[in-house]
Amino acid sequence: MVQSTPEIRKLAQSLAHYREPNSVRGVFELAVTTVPFLAIWALMWAALDHDYWIGLLLVLPAAGLLVRLFMIQHDCGHGSFFHSRLANDWVGRAIGVMTLTPYDYWRRTHALHHASSGNLDHRGVGDIDTLTVREFLARSRLQQLLYRLYRHPLVMFGIGPTYLFILRHRLPMGMMRAGRGPWLSTMGTNAAIAFLVATMMWLVGFGPFLLVHLPIMILAASIGVWLFYVQHQFEDTSWSRDGTWSFHEAALHGSSHYHLPGVLRWFTANIGIHHIHHLCSRIPCYRLPDVLRDHPELAAVGRITMLQSLRCVRMTLWDERERRLVSFREAGMRRSMHMDKNQHSLAHAEL
Repeated sequence: MVQSTPEIRKLAQSLAHYREPNSVRGVFELAVTTVPFLAIWALMWAALDHDYWIGLLLVLPAAGLLVRLFMIQHDCGHGSFFHSRLANDWVGRAIGVMTLTPYDYWRRTHALHHASSGNLDHRGVGDIDTLTVREFLARSRLQQLLYRLYRHPLVMFGIGPTYLFILRHRLPMGMMRAGRGPWLSTMGTNAAIAFLVATMMWLVGFGPFLLVHLPIMILAASIGVWLFYVQHQFEDTSWSRDGTWSFHEAALHGSSHYHLPGVLRWFTANIGIHHIHHLCSRIPCYRLPDVLRDHPELAAVGRITMLQSLRCVRMTLWDERERRLVSFREAGMRRSMHMDKNQHSLAHAEL
């Protein structure tokens, strides 16, 4: 298993030849995602005249295809899906209208995420907010309650994703003073979304559009946030302060290998191979399996199964001393033990 930073850096350099995109493959991947999505959407609309609940059965594959479109947009943002930067950017922008994600603004925030992932001194942009145990215990009861609510599964994977994609992405949050670029991206995307939604409502009707598209969007948003969560919020992830943080170590050991069944790997465009993606973000999603095939030793690094991923939900605080994520309960027990130890030491001193 690769451990030291020089070894990881050498590995990253050796992966450079996987970065070459195949534009024909890119067009194929885009077509086999977009066409089925549109077809399923049309079938769900047609089902409204017969049995809406039967149509709802198609929400899951439709949401999966929308997630896959987002992953293609994600690769476009890294400049890795097509050879042409122009093709990457305009395909990314077009998909961004469908995923309610302003492409250029998101690309900038996501680049910051890659540049500082796992750095405790540079949290807050493109990340899921994560406190250390010490930071959490130092906060007021109200602040602790708010953090607990933020980390609650119903908020993190239910309310939160819907708010993120439908409302938060309508403004360049975090970059509102970063020039006109983020504003052009968000406002341009908003205008395109408004035009597309108005056109679809004119074609199929206001109610039918919402009945079909809203469940797809909500489910896809939750799946997307879940994937992003599991990619970095697992027990043995890696966080460090500026003085000891290493980009390459954080990339390989701070990102998981979410080992999914084949059909789910396809729907998620191999994004579960996230440790390799962070190590070399210019590798197209359709070439990530090639890396694992040629470097089987990397398959075990940060490997998490679907069952194991369910346990990640309770991992909410970073323990700097033990260098792992812990639950609120573990943090509370540690605080109680620390208080008991202090009281015992005080009593011993008095004797």
